[in-house]
Amino acid sequence: MLSRIIPFIGWFKGYNMAALRADAIAGLTVALVLIPQSMAYAQLAGMPAYYGLYASFLPPLVAALFGSSRQLATGPVAVVSLMTAASLEPLATAGSEGYIAYAILLALMVGIFQLLLGVLKLGLVVNFLSHPVVNGFTNAAAIIIASSQLSKMFGVYVDKADHHYETIIRVVESAVHYTHWPTLAMGALAFGIMIVLKRVNPKIPNVLVAVVVTTALSWGLGFNHDAKAPLESIRVPAVHEAINGFNTAVAGIDDLATQRTALGKAMKEAEKGGDPVGILDIEHDQSVVNVKMARLKLQAHELRSELRETLLTGVEQPDGSLLFFAKDAIPAGMTSDGRTWRVKVGNGRLDTAALKMMGGGAVVGSVPSGIPAISAPSLDFEVMLHLVPFAAIISLLGFMEAISIAKAMAAKTGQRLDPNQELIGQGLANILGACGKSYPASGSFSRSAVNLQAGAVTGMSSVFTSLMVVIALLFFTPLLYHLPQAVLAAVIMMAVIGLINASGFIHAWKAQWYDGAISILSFLCTLAFAPHLDKGIMVGVVLSLLVFLYKSMRPRVATLSRSEDKSLRDATAFGLRECRHIALVRFDGPLFFANASFLEDQITERMMGNDKLRHIIIVANGINDMDASGEEALSLIVDRVRSSGLDISLCGVNESVMAVLERTHLLEKIGKDHVYATMENAICATHESAHQDGQEDNCPLTTVCRLA
Repeated sequence: MLSRIIPFIGWFKGYNMAALRADAIAGLTVALVLIPQSMAYAQLAGMPAYYGLYASFLPPLVAALFGSSRQLATGPVAVVSLMTAASLEPLATAGSEGYIAYAILLALMVGIFQLLLGVLKLGLVVNFLSHPVVNGFTNAAAIIIASSQLSKMFGVYVDKADHHYETIIRVVESAVHYTHWPTLAMGALAFGIMIVLKRVNPKIPNVLVAVVVTTALSWGLGFNHDAKAPLESIRVPAVHEAINGFNTAVAGIDDLATQRTALGKAMKEAEKGGDPVGILDIEHDQSVVNVKMARLKLQAHELRSELRETLLTGVEQPDGSLLFFAKDAIPAGMTSDGRTWRVKVGNGRLDTAALKMMGGGAVVGSVPSGIPAISAPSLDFEVMLHLVPFAAIISLLGFMEAISIAKAMAAKTGQRLDPNQELIGQGLANILGACGKSYPASGSFSRSAVNLQAGAVTGMSSVFTSLMVVIALLFFTPLLYHLPQAVLAAVIMMAVIGLINASGFIHAWKAQWYDGAISILSFLCTLAFAPHLDKGIMVGVVLSLLVFLYKSMRPRVATLSRSEDKSLRDATAFGLRECRHIALVRFDGPLFFANASFLEDQITERMMGNDKLRHIIIVANGINDMDASGEEALSLIVDRVRSSGLDISLCGVNESVMAVLERTHLLEKIGKDHVYATMENAICATHESAHQDGQEDNCPLTTVCRLA
């Protein structure tokens, strides 16, 4: 009992210094991969890069202590990071304080959901996400994740559109207009280092080497070159107009947002007071505010795009300040500093006294030193209500990824794996992680593989991993300042390449064509609906359930006959000659309310299609359950068959179905002498009476009786 509450006490049975050394080496190795990878995934989730380190501090430690897998490495992962961004983007601007607070709250909700599933032993609920759906979603997510990093690779900035493919079109158009070649070169160099080292020696931490080399180059070459300048230093009238217009639009949006909040409060009061006229007036005012806000947002988007596309050239003044002119429009007698400058535009108002000017590539920037303060996330029940479906999907997806990895490793190590305990571990990891400013985390395939290959013996390796992250947060964050954003983009793109699995579609199609179709449709819908990824998953789940219901409502019903190898097979499928007087009908599935009438129709069809028929044997081997509707249908079938002058028997009835027949007294109606243990017994017992005075020569079922 104690080992279920505190699973990690089992680590220390026979634990020795050799195991401790192996765990320490494995933990260090995983940390070398985790630290740069987590920062990349945090940005994929719309969080500042250092929040990836926060998500790598408590979650790996807690998941290892309370999970059942000893090698599973928990922390930020690509798909969960993408889902986090997709769920939070409608609520707040990525990277803002509100967005970060919601991400931490989402981690808490994910953890609670997983913990409840584990405690209630409901891990099987994950089966609602079928393999074809997950395969289609994962492939689409990999493409979405990789393509979402293109803007960082090209060094361009665009507003996100309603659909992901529209955003990518904007990125391509912006890259055609202007690509920051040093940024692209940094990303390409990182790709080259990771690919070469992976082929030369997979044990070398290629991600860490790429990060170290490119960060050193970024620092040495002055890759990042930002400056602050007043609006007057930009000698382009069109830029002045665009900036002033943009600030006016943003101010208007802020004012309208305040009005909308006030109207929302007034609506609640009107609803409480039961004032229908007041409610209508407020709804009208809200509609007007929303239309005005939509217009201002469109105006701000157009001006922001104009400013981002404006390329400037800097001219250094004697006092060290810079004047900015339109590209290739420097006045005579002035010399350019050789850089292409752009105005950095976000969603907030621009400070005209100190505009942010970009003359180089983007880097991570300042990373706060120290461990985040441990505190409970602030609760916002309206936001939580919006996040419930996303939290459920992220919980199931994250757990599916974690448990599939854990099962694969358990098969190699011979370790016993408890899915419900793993849910508890992942749930506690996200709950306590949220208290340490973490966004949702899960088990990582790549880092778990590294952990196993490095020789991890127990979850103590994850303890060492967390310790290394703490050391990095305390002492090494200043070294991360010059890490290029393009390198983090390359790390993400390199990591998700392994998620693309085209053979999964072919495999699913070969298994069942409808599984392949569901996988392909899930893939296409996820791509089409992105960034609303939950819709793609829902389409796949609904299609899977519809197929399941259809198959349950119309299970396979086969008429059996003797084949050349003397076995009883489906006569239609194998082109076998059937007996004219005996119908051997096999029903493949539980007999319940959804398909009871289908069995009636099948029996009636056989009776009407063969006027020589005398006996029907229902082969019940495939009927593993029966409800009241199924029992009633079977009773009606018995009445109909016998009232038509035919006889009916059952064979291969299992214990649960037999219990239903006995409790409802249907067994007495059928007759115990009409219920047989095997098909052979049923055929031999009925063959002679069914063929008495018959006109069938060489009955295919005759050999059954001879064999018996």
